[in-house]
Amino acid sequence: MIQHTFGLLTRPSAQWRTIASLPESSFKTLLLYPCLLAIPSAVAWFYGTSQVGWTIGDEDDAVKLTVQSARQISILFYLAMLFCVAVIGYFIHWMSDTYGAPHSTPTRGLVIAGLTATPLFIAGIVGFYPLLWLDLLIGVAAVSWSVYLMYLGIPIVMDIPEERGFLFSSAVLGVAMVILICLMVGSVILWDFGAAPAFTD
Repeated sequence: MIQHTFGLLTRPSAQWRTIASLPESSFKTLLLYPCLLAIPSAVAWFYGTSQVGWTIGDEDDAVKLTVQSARQISILFYLAMLFCVAVIGYFIHWMSDTYGAPHSTPTRGLVIAGLTATPLFIAGIVGFYPLLWLDLLIGVAAVSWSVYLMYLGIPIVMDIPEERGFLFSSAVLGVAMVILICLMVGSVILWDFGAAPAFTD
């Protein structure tokens, strides 16, 4: 699985073609990919928010979460990443008939979503050192590369023309933005049910 990570970061076009040619059994194995790759991000943010902390303005004292709060939020963060991949993957398969994708399966949709999120999973490692400007800079770069991977990968893996793949990818991007808004609303609701961050004194 690790070869797909390096391939998507260094030679994405060739890697997507390699993935598209895999047998269906290999696609089922790749369902584990986001489950494994999301773990370092969750661990990084747990450590960064509970042990390192972050500063606001010119304050010298770092703001930190309690270990219990950081653990709870990190677990929810991990589950949220997998939830997003699953929902986007489902919609990729669901919309495939509209765009004439002949080889779509639910597994294929989930694998495309999971592999497309590779830069985001890797960028999550910056959580070990929660510095706002650095995290934002790397986050924007990771989102940009993920969007590029999606526009590149959907037509290759779904075996459709690039023009139709562009429309397909744009529709998936729209779904992803709606999911992001739902996540923000869900976070606020979870805070009211006891998942709000608890800070150290």
